Amino acid sequence: MASSLLARPEKAAGKSEFRSQKLKPENQDESELLTVPDGWKEPAFSKEDNPRGLLEESSFATLFPKYREAYLKECWPLVQKALNEHHVNATLDLIEGSMTVCTTKKTFDPYIIIRARDLIRLLARSVSYEQAVRILQDDVACDIIKIGSLVRNKERFVKRRQRLIGPKGSTLKALELLTNCYIMVQGNTVSAIGPFSGLKEVRKVVLDTMKNIHPIYNIKSLMIKRELAKDSELRSQSWERFLPQFKHKNVNKRKEPKKKTVKKEYTPFPPPQPESQIDKELASGEYFLKANQKKRQKMEAIKAKQAEAVSKRQEERNKAFIPPKEKPVAKPKKASTETKIDVASIKEKVKKAKNKKLGALTAEEIALKMEADEKKRKEKKSNAHKTP
Repeated sequence: MASSLLARPEKAAGKSEFRSQKLKPENQDESELLTVPDGWKEPAFSKEDNPRGLLEESSFATLFPKYREAYLKECWPLVQKALNEHHVNATLDLIEGSMTVCTTKKTFDPYIIIRARDLIRLLARSVSYEQAVRILQDDVACDIIKIGSLVRNKERFVKRRQRLIGPKGSTLKALELLTNCYIMVQGNTVSAIGPFSGLKEVRKVVLDTMKNIHPIYNIKSLMIKRELAKDSELRSQSWERFLPQFKHKNVNKRKEPKKKTVKKEYTPFPPPQPESQIDKELASGEYFLKANQKKRQKMEAIKAKQAEAVSKRQEERNKAFIPPKEKPVAKPKKASTETKIDVASIKEKVKKAKNKKLGALTAEEIALKMEADEKKRKEKKSNAHKTP
């Protein structure tokens, strides 16, 4: 009895210690619990973790397009070598155009078959072997985003897909650097390989681009997030105040129809019943007339219509004989006698024009030349008289 009584307080003391140990982590800061320490890696899954292997074999198969046949033929030995390291068999069927992966008795990792399935899916979506084989690593995942059904119009789909790639692949390269993922745009799918956090951002950007939101806005917000993540104080805070909020400037206004139909006011009462022929005759008094009188009235109405038609026809015929209105004759304007020609001013202008001509002599030069010519003539005359 004494031994049992002594054991009880020891148990009670052990419980109190366990409780204190349990309460200790609750007192810790939440930000410390949420953050993963730098350089921490999940330990790799080894054969010691599952020494007995798997109970049953499992397999996956996928089809590939005809244009990938030549490339897959070349790289298939490398694919088999990479999968054999994890004890997974791979077969390539060129007749059916399919790739199959299946586990063996030696396979110990239960998740490796899922990674092998992703490998053959990536190879079928035009991803190179060098990038696709990274999926076999534990810290790498993949995402194949289907974009074919997001846009109905084919021209609009091609434009938005090209917007995701960017000029010379610059937008795609920027997205790869920010998310640490490899991105491949092929046909109606976008294949991405990288860490889980990066794949989440890639999917968001791709879907927003197909919804007509330019990828540059998401890239800008990713750059801001990258800088904020470096600050240890801001890790546990909300980043909404730092991120830009873009508004749609071009709001598509609904086109209004040319013919607007105005809706009538709702009334619980039915519309009034239209008048019958008898009601109209009763209102006009024709109902009480005799057959001869009715016939006479009809004949008079017909004759009045005929007379009106004849008069209209006669007017149209007479239009050809009506002379057209003549335009009034414009009287010639008399020449104004007031304007007088100034002869003197015209002469001066002519003289100035002559002086301005290239090589024309001035008045002084002309006078000197005349004097020189007269002197020469006098000398010639005097010489002629002197000679016998």
